[in-house]
Amino acid sequence: MTRTMTSHTVDTRELRNALGSFATGVAVITTLAADGTPVGVTANSFASVSLDPPMILWMPGRHLRSLDHFRSAGRFAVSVLAKDQAPLSRRFSTPGEEKFQGLSVAQGLGGIPLIEDALATFEASTATLHEAGDHCIILGNVERFSYRAGEPLVFHGGAYCDLLAS
Repeated sequence: MTRTMTSHTVDTRELRNALGSFATGVAVITTLAADGTPVGVTANSFASVSLDPPMILWMPGRHLRSLDHFRSAGRFAVSVLAKDQAPLSRRFSTPGEEKFQGLSVAQGLGGIPLIEDALATFEASTATLHEAGDHCIILGNVERFSYRAGEPLVFHGGAYCDLLAS
């Protein structure tokens, strides 16, 4: 399906459908509120930026209730989820204050919670923040990372999918 549009005629549902054609991994981004309360959100807008120096980014929506915590914390962690961690993705994608209740997490640099058994974890200090339309771009300097073998949790076309499905 081909759509031609101008900036005044964007059908956001159709644009979202088209963007959903790009398969992404799924991550949980975490930080701490000023009072030490853990904060976390599911994201698929995570990317590597640079190897030298090591930098990553993620792009939270400006509507995100916890955005101010990420803006002011000065650091964040990205836990790339494994295929069997879809329940964690759903847990951190819904509004609520009880996302960490009963969840076993490791403690990262600065006390940032890290999702255990993630495929990869990146701990970063915030380098810069940029406003970009209805999202923010948060660039981070990678200070520590870890990874393991396994299958990633993949999101495509509005749903989780299996990379090996035929």
